Amino acid sequence: MMRVVRHLLAVVCFWIALCGCSHLQRNRDVLFQTSTIGALLEGVYDGHITCKELKKHGDFGIGTFDALDGEMVVLGGKVYQVRADGKAYSPKDSLGTPFAVVTFFEADKSVFLDRCENYIELQQYLDSSLATKNIIYAVRIEGPFDYIKTRSVPKQNKPYPRLVEVVKNQPTFEFHNIRGTIVGFRLPAYMEGINVPGYHLHFITEDRTAGGHLLDCSGRNVNVEVDYTHEFFMALPEHSDFYRADMIEKGTGEVGKVEK
Repeated sequence: MMRVVRHLLAVVCFWIALCGCSHLQRNRDVLFQTSTIGALLEGVYDGHITCKELKKHGDFGIGTFDALDGEMVVLGGKVYQVRADGKAYSPKDSLGTPFAVVTFFEADKSVFLDRCENYIELQQYLDSSLATKNIIYAVRIEGPFDYIKTRSVPKQNKPYPRLVEVVKNQPTFEFHNIRGTIVGFRLPAYMEGINVPGYHLHFITEDRTAGGHLLDCSGRNVNVEVDYTHEFFMALPEHSDFYRADMIEKGTGEVGKVEK
């Protein structure tokens, strides 16, 4: 009798697990993240998920690459690597990422922005159009820009320096009268330490040849699309550098320094 009961319980557990997996496969409204911003601040730069694996979890997003080799833009299911020369490359599927955030982008809201003078004004406009600041938003902004300023980071060698040291010598790039797409996310304040609170945006040109981490912008007649995201999944690295990283309070306040 007990054998029959155990068998029935095993069958029930199997179906629960199967239904759960099916739900995750069907639900595309999930933010998928590799590692944490706290780990990146501490110099945990070794990739632990490949670009091929990352694309299974989203067709839109941002991040960086193994050894901090450039800025990542994921757009239309394709991964672009903006390296320290400011140019965008198509990385191999086997290239790893130590930190990335992706989702399957499906716009829930579209607005038309007549004009923004700078990055601060853009953020203020976006905030004024959001229903709440307590959920995750994927943001896509496309159109002509009068001015774009970006940065990238050069590939690092071990022993890796902390991120706040790397960005002290970051190369920056300026674009004038350029068409392209701003890609990224707005994260709630309570996600500090896990991700970047507020806006974290990257840029890529319309011809997909250049871009980087967005530092400033101005534009007119641009189309803004926002995807409301209510679920979050994070995959943590399984290696010793992550296990040893001191992420308690040490990086508090440093995110703003490395994002500017």
